[in-house]
Amino acid sequence: MNEHDAPGDPVLGVGPEDLDGHTIEELSDYLDAGRTPPDPSIDRSPGCRIALDALERLRDLTPELLAADTAAEPEPDDGWVQRVLSGIALDARAGRRIPLDSDAPGADLGITEGAVRGVIRAAETAFPGVLVGACRFDGDVTVPGEPIRVRVDASVPYGEPIPALAGRLRVEIRGRLRAHTSMNLAAVDIAVRDVRRPRGREESR
Repeated sequence: MNEHDAPGDPVLGVGPEDLDGHTIEELSDYLDAGRTPPDPSIDRSPGCRIALDALERLRDLTPELLAADTAAEPEPDDGWVQRVLSGIALDARAGRRIPLDSDAPGADLGITEGAVRGVIRAAETAFPGVLVGACRFDGDVTVPGEPIRVRVDASVPYGEPIPALAGRLRVEIRGRLRAHTSMNLAAVDIAVRDVRRPRGREESR
């Protein structure tokens, strides 16, 4: 599903320091509690807010998808969930500063690499059942005008032609990146890592 072939990169880890001392597990518990009592150390942290938003999107899909996995396998294979959680952790990592174009004299604007990953992952909301995992950038995003290739891992539901779905996801990601960044996009590559197949479909064959 790639515009150009390239070897994959390992998913980078993230530590509590990237979430201002918190962990993904703590943020998950915070969501379970309805974000009460309010925790300013979480609510005021850009990294935590990115991770919370991604966790909420994942939770919108998880019950139905885990139910399908549980019905299909004796022991649920939640590997795809762990891969998505790894991607969420990477989103929250601020990473490099990506410059933004501005016509204002003397303006020095930028957006963090983690925030751009959040923009990319949000594209999954346009396609029910799709989960965006790791997002990687080929090229130096800190140099204005540098050609950048974006590589995205995705998990998709069974039942829809993968090339067409990947193509629509690619267009959605391109549109969001053009709206929110000044990156010179050379390509957006989509690699489908999982296809989730409900048991009922298997038994009907």
